[in-house]
Amino acid sequence: MLLVAAAAVFAFSHRQEIRDHFAAAGFDPDPRVVEVMGELALTSSGERVFLATQPTIDGSQNFNEQCSEVDHSEHGHVLGCYTGERIHLFDVTDDRVEGIVEVTAAHELLHATYARLGEGDRAMLAPRLRTAYEELAEQDPRLRERMEVYEHLSEAAFANELHSVLGTEVRELPDWLEEHYAQWFEDRGALVDIFETYHSVFVDLQQQAESLETEMTALRGDIEARKAAYDDEVRRFNEDAAEFGARNERYEFSDAPEEFDRIRDELAQRRDALEQTLATLQADIDYYNGLGAQLKQLGELSSELDQQLNSDLAPVTTRPSD
Repeated sequence: MLLVAAAAVFAFSHRQEIRDHFAAAGFDPDPRVVEVMGELALTSSGERVFLATQPTIDGSQNFNEQCSEVDHSEHGHVLGCYTGERIHLFDVTDDRVEGIVEVTAAHELLHATYARLGEGDRAMLAPRLRTAYEELAEQDPRLRERMEVYEHLSEAAFANELHSVLGTEVRELPDWLEEHYAQWFEDRGALVDIFETYHSVFVDLQQQAESLETEMTALRGDIEARKAAYDDEVRRFNEDAAEFGARNERYEFSDAPEEFDRIRDELAQRRDALEQTLATLQADIDYYNGLGAQLKQLGELSSELDQQLNSDLAPVTTRPSD
């Protein structure tokens, strides 16, 4: 009788783990899911939870149907969701952002593990996550910027998102938090490596664009000032040349050929200087236009990558007819 009672207590206290065991055992993952799971280096507990969510990886509009409850306007492009106790992932196949599906899978897996914590455990974990975040964000403003998209959420929901972001995107964490994530990841550092590799593509594009914009702003101001000075000098030159011509027509230099030669040579030198100034200006304008072309190319590349992550542009799911 005692053994039966003990077994009942054990089953009750481990009911979620038992449910996950059977859900995972009854799931036949497709090769893409197996491939992604293999890149995550999960512990046995991590694999059990991941498979228990019966994840799907889909590059069609079917993904949008599965994640329709996610607020796209607040989160930008949605690449994954954990809803209805299942993980759904958008299949991004562009080599330039290789690994983004895997990191998204890990992010959603951590939502699943957070959901499996008891209410009391989540209540204790949430403030510790917030404290760790505030300390980390002091040293890394980009982390605070990353979490700004979740600031509208409740404290509990924010902690849930923080739990996933810290675990997949932040390298240096407090020991207690590393131990927490070690329940599901054998090598969390490798996961952060993947994140940093594809994330650097977007960071580099942004930095290049910002550098070009800064250089173009400074160069534009310099060109505009020099062009204004050039136009003013051309105006004065034309006035002086016209006056010289008028004086010559009035034969004012008949008795002063040396003065005629002096003014003529001076005007010639000024004309040559103006031509040189114009050539330098034109070279800088051409360089400025080249920077603009580079900025446009970066914008097109950024837009192209953005489209790769936009599930709204995914092909419509083809369903077999009845």
